[in-house]
Amino acid sequence: MTEGIIFTSLHDDLIPELTKVRTMASLPYGCRYRLIDFPLSNMVNSGIGSVYVVAQRNYQSLTDHLGSGKDWDLARRSGGLKIMTPYSSAFAGNGIAKFNSRMEALKSISNTVFELTSDYVVLADCDGICNINLSDMIACHEKTGADITIAVKRMNVTPERGERSVIIESDNTGRVLDALVRPSRLVGCFDVNINIWVVSRRYLQSMVHDAMARDLTSMTRDIVRKNAKFAKYMIYRYEGYYANFTSLQDYYTSSMDLLGDGSERNSIFNVRGRPIITKVRNSTPTKYSGNSKVKNSLIADGCVIEGVVENSILFRGVKVGKNTVIKNSILFQDTYTGSNVTLDCVITDKDVVIRDFRNLSGYKTMPFCIDKGRMV
Repeated sequence: MTEGIIFTSLHDDLIPELTKVRTMASLPYGCRYRLIDFPLSNMVNSGIGSVYVVAQRNYQSLTDHLGSGKDWDLARRSGGLKIMTPYSSAFAGNGIAKFNSRMEALKSISNTVFELTSDYVVLADCDGICNINLSDMIACHEKTGADITIAVKRMNVTPERGERSVIIESDNTGRVLDALVRPSRLVGCFDVNINIWVVSRRYLQSMVHDAMARDLTSMTRDIVRKNAKFAKYMIYRYEGYYANFTSLQDYYTSSMDLLGDGSERNSIFNVRGRPIITKVRNSTPTKYSGNSKVKNSLIADGCVIEGVVENSILFRGVKVGKNTVIKNSILFQDTYTGSNVTLDCVITDKDVVIRDFRNLSGYKTMPFCIDKGRMV
């Protein structure tokens, strides 16, 4: 039996343009999904029936999206989905203890961690996209008798990527030797930590207890690096599609990958037996006028298309006016564009209004982003 813990807000500061009013976990992706759908679906598809979602701030849209967990079959009397929101009391001084790392987040829910009863616990972040077979990863963890198993992907690392990654060094048996935290001068192919860990429950509890006693704050620096010679840490190689969001450009690039030849989209959404589950919404079909033209785009339900849409992603309820041209753009829910508008490499947050005869453009390496509720 395995339980899961999902961290929702550790990387909100990486994409401030889109996380001012929401946590990273509730960031929309691919027409109808939120980022939390991916780690949550990975767990549910692997038979994990008890999941704790650790939230810290801006989590209203997250709780609205998750609800009782019914859409993921997690509305259960025993186990199921539990959202761990910040705790404060009348005697807590300035209130909520903020956390900036996985270890600090685990310490903030230490009572829950100490009450876990499963043999293994899966820890996952919400700043990456992948469809991973956690059942296989857990089986490998059990077979090797590891204390911690870390999912890694072999990737081409540039100095820019290295500054935003954790590189895991291992021997030919897969045993972890060291972890390089944000190395800035590495170039070449390395095993990059994709922030999915399987931890033996007793080891996790002792790790959190030790961290509280010694004021440890980082699982990578204070646990893995210091104990790699004594404990048994193993890697699990993930071979599928993976995208990590450390900037607005990363989010834009990954979204545009969905419009390619279909290989990236299929490796995420069309894996047999491992669907990506999201909240079900009953919307009207999208309406296309006689003069509309749509090419190589993803269009959600409830849209009205009267202009041209090319190589773009439109979420629910988007209105594209007459003689309007949308190219290489991402329009969040309920974006309204008037007539004779031109958008190229633009990201609009929810409820944005773009009036008639506006011409807005960014570039593929620097998309132009419009805040939620703005009128242009």
